[in-house]
Amino acid sequence: MRVKRGMTAHRRHKKYLKLAKGYRGSRHALIRTARETVERALCFAYRDRKQKKRAFRALWIMRINAAAREHGLTYNRFMHGLKLCQVQLNRKVLADMAVREKEAFAALCQMVQQKVTA
Repeated sequence: MRVKRGMTAHRRHKKYLKLAKGYRGSRHALIRTARETVERALCFAYRDRKQKKRAFRALWIMRINAAAREHGLTYNRFMHGLKLCQVQLNRKVLADMAVREKEAFAALCQMVQQKVTA
């Protein structure tokens, strides 16, 4: 008795077509094109999950640098001063403070300037 694999192939094809939902043109309808597009998209998604972290860190550093420069410090001197003051705030929190809580960030800058100049 021979093995009929129609069910297996159909299930595999359906998996890719489901992932290709919303794609334009033949990419959402034709199995081969859909598979190529979906696999490519999954590769980009995997890569960009890593790149997203880098992009956000760069954004936080830019925001901290801009806010620190308003108070006469560079990013480098500001971060070094925080370490000397034993302030353990990460860049995400510091960037958020620089944007939303300017008074608190100014107080940090003042504390850092006293420590760095002394």
